[in-house]
Amino acid sequence: MARALYIHWPFCLAKCPYCDFNSHVRDRVDVAAWQDGLLADMRHEHAVAGGEPLHSIFFGGGTPSLMPPALVARLLDEAQRLWGFAQGIEITLEGNPSSVEAANYAALAQVGVNRVSLGLQALDNATLRFLGRLHDASEGLAALDVAQRHFKRVSFDLIYARPGQSLESWDAELARALSFGTGHLSLYQLTIEPGTRFETMVRKGDFTPLDEDACADMFALTRQRTAAAGLPAYEISNHARIGEESRHNLTYWRYQDYCGIGPGAHGRRGGVATVRHRKPENWLTAMDEHGHGIAETRDLRRHEQASEAMLMGLRLAEGVDLKELATRFGLAPDDLCVPAKAEFYARQGLIVREGARICVTEAGMALLDGLLGELVPSALVEG
Repeated sequence: MARALYIHWPFCLAKCPYCDFNSHVRDRVDVAAWQDGLLADMRHEHAVAGGEPLHSIFFGGGTPSLMPPALVARLLDEAQRLWGFAQGIEITLEGNPSSVEAANYAALAQVGVNRVSLGLQALDNATLRFLGRLHDASEGLAALDVAQRHFKRVSFDLIYARPGQSLESWDAELARALSFGTGHLSLYQLTIEPGTRFETMVRKGDFTPLDEDACADMFALTRQRTAAAGLPAYEISNHARIGEESRHNLTYWRYQDYCGIGPGAHGRRGGVATVRHRKPENWLTAMDEHGHGIAETRDLRRHEQASEAMLMGLRLAEGVDLKELATRFGLAPDDLCVPAKAEFYARQGLIVREGARICVTEAGMALLDGLLGELVPSALVEG
C-alpha cells in the first residue's frame, strides 16, 4: 500500500547546465489549469492504489518553491481528504534559494509544509555562475537563514568535485556548510549527464571533469567531516543528524510503495510501475483526455522488483535484509546476492555480513557501482 506521495512541479526560471531532471522553462503558467490537473491526477492514484494514511509528501521539480502557497495548500487538503495523514507526517518542498521564493516560506509553513530542501549547490559566486544558478552566494545564505527560522527541518544541496576544485577548497567549503547547523545535507559529486549542456561543453573541450582519484579523495573527506560533525552518511550522498533523515527518500531506498503525480513522475505501487508524460503540455492533454497523466503502466516481475530493492537498498548505510527481501519476493536469499562474491568482498572489507543483513562499508561505498554489479546476480537484474 502506498504510504508516500510525490508531486512534480516541472517549471523552472532557467535550465541549469548540469540538470537532467524533468524541468521546463515557460513564459506563462496557468495555475488554475495545473491545480485542476494535479488534483485529478491525485484522485486517480487514490482510486487505483488506495493505501494507508500518508507518512510523507514530497513536492519535487522543477522548482516547487515557485508554486503559489495557495496551490500547495489545496493539494495538501485534497491529499489529506483522500488518504489521511499519519501522525508526524513529513511534508517536504524543494526550492531554489532566491529572495522571491524565500518570501513564500512563511506562507508555505502555515499551509503545512514542515521540511524544505534548498538547492544552494555552492557557496561562492564564481561556482554558482559556472553551475548556471540564478542566485548569488549572499542571496542563498539569506534564504537558508529564512528557511531555518520557519521550518524545524531544513536540508540543502551542494555539488562538489567540480572542474579545478582542490581538496583543500572543498574542505573549507564543507566546513562552512556544516557551521550553519543544518540537520541534513545532500552532497553530490558533479556528474556529466547525457543530454545536458555540460555534456556538450565537455565534448567541445570547454572544461575537463575532475579526475577519478581527486573525486575519490573528496568523497572520503566528505564522509569523514560529516560524521565528525554528527551528520553521518545514511545514504551514499545524504547526511543527517539522527532522526532527521529524509523519510520520503527512505521510502524509495527501502523499496516501499509510493504514488507519483505530475509530469514525468514515477510511481511504484502493488508491483506496478507508473510513469507520467514528461512534457507539461502532453501531460495536460492526457489529463483532459483520460483523467490522469499516465504514459505507461507496467507490471513488474518479482525478479525485477527484487533487483530494484537490492540496488536501492545497498545505497543505504543500513544495507538490506536478504531474508526479509527473499520472503517478500518469493525467492531464496542466494537468488538476491552471489554468495561467493559476498564472501570475497567481505574479506576485502568492502561489505559486512551480519546474519541475513548485508551492508556496504565505508571503503566499499567509494566503489558502490562496481560492487553492485558484482553482488547482485545478473540473472536477477535481467529478470
